[in-house]
Amino acid sequence: MHCHDSGIKINTAPGARKIVLAGNPNVGKSVFFNALTGLYVDVSNYPGTTLEISYGMYGPDLVIDTPGVYGISSFNDEEKIARDIILSSDVIINVVDAVHMERDLFLTQQIIDTGIPVVVALNMVDESERQGREIDIDLLGDLLGVPVIPTIATKKIGIDELKANIDNARQGHIDPVLHKKLHFLHDRVGDQGEALLILEGDPVVAERHGIEPGLEREEIYLQRRARVNDIIGHVIRQTNKGARWEAILGRLMIFPLTGVPILAVFLFFMYKFIGGFIATDLVGFTEKTVMQGRYEPFIRGLVGHYIPIHTAFGKILIGDFGILTMTVTYILGLLLPLVFGFYLFLSAFEDSGYLPRIAALADRFMSGIGLNGRAVIPLILGFGCVTLAMIVTRLLGSERERRIAVFLLGLTIPCSAQMAVIAGLISKISGLYIITYGLILFTVLAVTGTLLNRLLPGESSELLIDLPPLRLPRIENVLKKTVTKSYHFLVEAIPIFAGGALLIGILQVTGLLETLQKLMQPLTVGWLGLPKEAATVFVMGFVRRDFAAAGLAGLPLTEMQIVVGLITITLFVPCIASTLIIFKERGRREAFVMWSAIMSLAFLIGGITAQAYRMLGSVKGVLWAALAVLLLAVIIGRIPKSNKKVLSGGITHGS
Repeated sequence: MHCHDSGIKINTAPGARKIVLAGNPNVGKSVFFNALTGLYVDVSNYPGTTLEISYGMYGPDLVIDTPGVYGISSFNDEEKIARDIILSSDVIINVVDAVHMERDLFLTQQIIDTGIPVVVALNMVDESERQGREIDIDLLGDLLGVPVIPTIATKKIGIDELKANIDNARQGHIDPVLHKKLHFLHDRVGDQGEALLILEGDPVVAERHGIEPGLEREEIYLQRRARVNDIIGHVIRQTNKGARWEAILGRLMIFPLTGVPILAVFLFFMYKFIGGFIATDLVGFTEKTVMQGRYEPFIRGLVGHYIPIHTAFGKILIGDFGILTMTVTYILGLLLPLVFGFYLFLSAFEDSGYLPRIAALADRFMSGIGLNGRAVIPLILGFGCVTLAMIVTRLLGSERERRIAVFLLGLTIPCSAQMAVIAGLISKISGLYIITYGLILFTVLAVTGTLLNRLLPGESSELLIDLPPLRLPRIENVLKKTVTKSYHFLVEAIPIFAGGALLIGILQVTGLLETLQKLMQPLTVGWLGLPKEAATVFVMGFVRRDFAAAGLAGLPLTEMQIVVGLITITLFVPCIASTLIIFKERGRREAFVMWSAIMSLAFLIGGITAQAYRMLGSVKGVLWAALAVLLLAVIIGRIPKSNKKVLSGGITHGS
């Protein structure tokens, strides 16, 4: 007998069954494959691809391992291969990760819908127990309609029971409505599995039978996801019995009632470390003692020996905005310690597994601004580097989501360098002003996202994400990531800051800087309520936002002026690198509209804050006004826009 239907030719004895191992990536299929086939295994390239397929014998029967997939269709080579092999099988051993049943059972139900006999190996049940999950194995088998065998493959537990149940594999339960549709199409194509994939719109399978692909994929996927969610709700009970502290804490981190306070605690410690120790003590030493006290006098004396400081060239090199003075002092004395401290926390969050939990926690809020699902990750990455985050938006499921994400990244998300400087500045103001600053930025994010979600056509996808085990961060990993990211910051920042200093220096020696300050006086002094020297800060902001934020530190400002200046700079147009990415990703016309809107909104919102403070007479009045606007945005965001849609069969989290 030959496996012509599966695309590979394998000689087997007459009457031998074809047993296929199927499952999601990283569920342990290879361990089961080795347990069934022993040492005598063959490997062949699947026809037309570079992917290798392993196969061997289990007694008289043939066992074939398939690539790890989340579904069977024609989206990629792995799915095409898994589809063809599964459809040509006699028995399927579906390996399911007990820790990620919400994700894995989507493929299980799709395989069951093909009508092929199935036995489920529920693997890693020990890890599931350590996370405090109680699984009703018998009920799971009854609901699926197939045998379910609990296993711990790495310890060989359950392997013998699985082997004994291969002969008990049977067809599972199918949704009655889908079953009727499959029965009708089965008469035309002669195979239930191929009938299913035609209904789901698989073009390759449809072409085999000369039939137009169906248009019911989304409806079938929605019904399948709902069925899986219902099964999960019946068979899993979440307890703390036997759970490790990491699992308990990991769950607490994603529920709003406990997750928000936990996040607030982490952010508080981050603020105290960066805004307190680094911004006050360390930067006080590096900037004032080392750079301004030692380095700047040395470099002025050295360069001034050859180029007088009062000349145009001298001012550009070693003047107040000099390339060799201000630039080096800002980068090494001010920014580098702050950036290093911020990356230290970001790397610790990443290495511990906390970052995806922050994404899961934020998902419910994000649904109101049109950014459900994977879009949460680019926003989080934006706090490290907005430029990189804008590139990552390519992974989002629609142009609509990419458009919203890019705009919000450019407008409201400060990068690590800017956040580090901001943390240093807000350490100079009292708690009520800090809350006002944070609340206004959050309100801008909520209002802008809500308006974009309402005005742009389309709908957002759900959050599909795996939560890795929570663990203590490894010091060597954290330090390596921190040093690497800080180095890349220096490589990127030095030429850009030098260019900005050169521009400002030229404006200064030509007298254009003073002219620009006078021209911008109605905006900076009249509208924003800042000193006229703030015009220089905004010129810096065109080069790089953190450069502008650093420039604020040198101005004599009141607490409210710091808040207004920080709001304007935070919302200001992104750095040159991010601006170039916007034009590359969104096209010239759309990018110009975004860039202009971001700059206009920055001055508009900064000015409204300043004018509100003048009118209301206190920061409390501004705070209450921002709360009222935020509440209105939340109410609008909670009004259903239309029925939500699921685009794939992974874990649906949060909503």
